[in-house]
Amino acid sequence: MRGYKEPGFQDRVAAAKSAREKALEQLRSKPPVDEAELARRAANQAAKEAAAREKQEAARLKREEELAARQERARLAEEAALAAQPKVLTEEERKAARDARYAARKARKS
Repeated sequence: MRGYKEPGFQDRVAAAKSAREKALEQLRSKPPVDEAELARRAANQAAKEAAAREKQEAARLKREEELAARQERARLAEEAALAAQPKVLTEEERKAARDARYAARKARKS
C-alpha cells in the first residue's frame, strides 16, 4: 500500500488547465439565449418592481392616514380636556359680573 503522494507543480498546472477547459466547454455547449425570452423576463421583472412600488406607496399612504387620524383624535381629546376644565375668570370679568348682579338687584328694588 502506497502512501499519499503530494501533487507536484506540473500536476497542479495540468489539473487547473483541464478544469478550465471543461468549464469553457460547458459554457460553449449551452444553448443560445432567446431574445424573446429575455424580453419576457425583463417585462416580468418590471411588472414585479411596479407592483412592489405600488404596494410601498399604498403602505406609506395608509401610515400617513393613520398618523393624521391619531393626531386628530389627540387634538379632539385635548379640546375636550380644555372644555372640561372650569373657566378661570379674570379680575375684569369678575368685576363685570358683580356689577351686573348689583344692577339687577337695584332694578328689582325700584
